[in-house]
Amino acid sequence: MDLLNTLVEKGLRRELPSREEALAVLATSDDELLEVVAAAGKVRRQWFGRRVKLNYLVNLKSGLCPEDCSYCSQRLGSKAEILKYTWLKPDEASRAAAAGVAGGAKRVCLVASGRGPTDRDVDRVSQTIGAIKQQNADVEVCACLGLLSEGQAERLKAAGADAYNHNLNTSESTYGDITTTHTYADRVETVRHAQGAGLSACSGLIAGMGESDADLVDVVFGLRELDPDSVPVNFLIPVEGTPLAKEWNLTPRRALRILAMVRFVCPDVEVRLAGGREVHLRTMQPLALHLVNSIFLGDYLTTEGQEGKADLDMIADAGFEVEGTDTTTLPEHRGGGGCASACGSSGDATAPAAEPVTARVTAPAGAQPASARTDLVTVRRRGAGTDLAPNA
Repeated sequence: MDLLNTLVEKGLRRELPSREEALAVLATSDDELLEVVAAAGKVRRQWFGRRVKLNYLVNLKSGLCPEDCSYCSQRLGSKAEILKYTWLKPDEASRAAAAGVAGGAKRVCLVASGRGPTDRDVDRVSQTIGAIKQQNADVEVCACLGLLSEGQAERLKAAGADAYNHNLNTSESTYGDITTTHTYADRVETVRHAQGAGLSACSGLIAGMGESDADLVDVVFGLRELDPDSVPVNFLIPVEGTPLAKEWNLTPRRALRILAMVRFVCPDVEVRLAGGREVHLRTMQPLALHLVNSIFLGDYLTTEGQEGKADLDMIADAGFEVEGTDTTTLPEHRGGGGCASACGSSGDATAPAAEPVTARVTAPAGAQPASARTDLVTVRRRGAGTDLAPNA
């Protein structure tokens, strides 16, 4: 396909595709799927070889969130029967993190529900970061605490945090459809706070919430403009008791096309396969390793993931290797910078943001809506906040 040849050439040169090219990737047929994966795989291997970075989530505080994000089982008014607990003590969080590190995780992600941290919360998390670093000096620590106020990112950086996660989730034009208690602009501002403090920015999206192809392209181009070092791609986990519990819009093939599109748009950025991969990719998960260079090990915040050993076996069986703490994840040319500043001289990389895509792309002929697989959604009952051993 001329499209894929063009996208590979651009990716290898760190040039960026147009919105029309990104939309075309999502519109490819199932007959073309392996060609799409192979093309995006060439770009992935150029910048990351066959390395897979492992990340491990520790849910510091579960449930009881005042925000109304429709996709979240911890939201205000959620009827999901999830674990609910207040802040873990630093030693409890450190023990939880140690399980992930023992399983091969290079980064520990500390997450807490809520609109954003108070200064006291920042103190708590700072103590937890210190406890983790004391036990595992080489591990990266990423905080995900919601919207940041002035000066809080600097305090987290001083405490030893390496990165901060705050996802854009969906396009600016549709953001109000999933959340009303804060805005897309609020999220952008928090990511910029983190970048300004010298933290590595981590910001991604959630696919499968009923969005169009144009919405997906818009949010990924928004991320490219925002310039994070890491882009986690989540696939909605439709948890019973949330407003989006009936949204089963993804097939494994569509999920792969979404990952390929993200790789082509940000060729040399850490693309992380995050929540929902087991639910929506299912037996196609190994193919996704040809597109992403980073995954979460074990369980998620409120739902269970694939067994840690199965993750490690999958990586080895597919011919990939776990990235060690002695390896720098990002290509040397990025130097801590982001996609737009490092992706060559394409006019799309440096020009002001274009108007959002408005075209809606029709699904390929023969595509069928996904059937609900509620049997694959299991509420987390082990690990942080319980007396049971974590999955790592």
